[in-house]
Amino acid sequence: MIKTFSIPYPYMIQTLDHYYGIKTPPQKKTAIKTLIKNEHLVPRLYGKKKKLSILITTFWDYPHTGGLSNYIKTLSEGLKKKGHKVDVISPKQFPAVKVKELRAAVIPKLKDFFTDRYGDYNDHILKNNRLMFIYEQMLQTLDLEKYDVFHAQDLFTANILGRFNRIYKKPLLFTPHGMFTFNRLKFHIFKKGSVEEFYYKKLEMKAIEYANRLIILSDTFRRPLKKLGAKQEDMTTVITGIDYDVKTGRETKTSFPRNKIIISCIARLGPRKGHKHLLDALSQISPDLLDHVEVLIVGDGETRSALKDQARKLDLSMVSFLGKREDVPAILNMTDIFVLPTINDSLPISIIEAMFSGTAIIATNCGGIPDLIQHNKTGLIVEPGNAEVLARALAFFITNKSSRQQAASNAKAYAAKYLSSEMMIRNIESIYQNTISSEGDHET
Repeated sequence: MIKTFSIPYPYMIQTLDHYYGIKTPPQKKTAIKTLIKNEHLVPRLYGKKKKLSILITTFWDYPHTGGLSNYIKTLSEGLKKKGHKVDVISPKQFPAVKVKELRAAVIPKLKDFFTDRYGDYNDHILKNNRLMFIYEQMLQTLDLEKYDVFHAQDLFTANILGRFNRIYKKPLLFTPHGMFTFNRLKFHIFKKGSVEEFYYKKLEMKAIEYANRLIILSDTFRRPLKKLGAKQEDMTTVITGIDYDVKTGRETKTSFPRNKIIISCIARLGPRKGHKHLLDALSQISPDLLDHVEVLIVGDGETRSALKDQARKLDLSMVSFLGKREDVPAILNMTDIFVLPTINDSLPISIIEAMFSGTAIIATNCGGIPDLIQHNKTGLIVEPGNAEVLARALAFFITNKSSRQQAASNAKAYAAKYLSSEMMIRNIESIYQNTISSEGDHET
């Protein structure tokens, strides 16, 4: 059991007080003290180093299936190959028994705190405070002083490390993999003007404030981050790069018709990936054209049953649901047209994989996708949720082999030049070194 308890982050309490119309009384420092070890440590002076000790943190499970996990794996492994020492820390790596003990201890204290102060508690905010508190308690058991660089992969660990950094004074980098509050407002997970909006927006603003530099996945992040207080000069865009070996994609256990055009959509079967719009688009294409087409839906998720029902009602017999697959490179190598009809995304790795495989691509104007796909050159860009426009794009590539092949060739060349993991690692390594050098200059 924990012997002491720190109330939720003081700046978050001030935000909640403001929302609920409570005048925040002066608080003693001891009442909001973060339990950080090694407070006697004197901050180091930094000089330029060839090899670094790097801490990468994520608030989400790692490893897991998805773009964030792939990004962290590629980054950490690439940095290790360059001789750097890299640790990746996520809540999943801490002992389950200890986490359970902390959870049992902190939940009633948080409920009491919020109820005494506001008359009730919000489930979202209670859960987030509990998760942050436990992760903070676990992180502080580590020897954080040994690292040269902290690199947070989300707003929550940026806040935690930012608080620790009052003592350690390390260069703190922050890579947002999505606009947390904005996206939840967009999809009505949070209501406009709600306490959740106020609370999480403050966490985002504080994460930006704590970070020495923001490493962003695409230029589309700049505008919303500036609204949250980020400065243009403190943001550096580094497009995600991947390791992609075309040789790994030559074998598959599934046989596909050689005399048909293969269209594939590789994505989690969730509402935000827009599969229903793809099926609607297919239903608007001439049956004569679809006689020459095979459509492969690769992935699994909560909308699978609904999508299969939709395909059956629309009489889309050319559509096959393959589920989760381990031979995605092989499927991409046999694909003529790759489609991602997503209605909300950051920088989908599946598009980059399709580019490396030499496939014609149709994707939506979402997030950083336009940074990858140049319309009418490396693929086709359509507006998200517009099945009619998507149908026209599909029909164009189905009927125009030369345009399809040229777009595929252009995409492959672009990926080879700009989207390799080597390029990404080199750019991020340079940011680490420059930030360390800059912080060292400031301290001296």
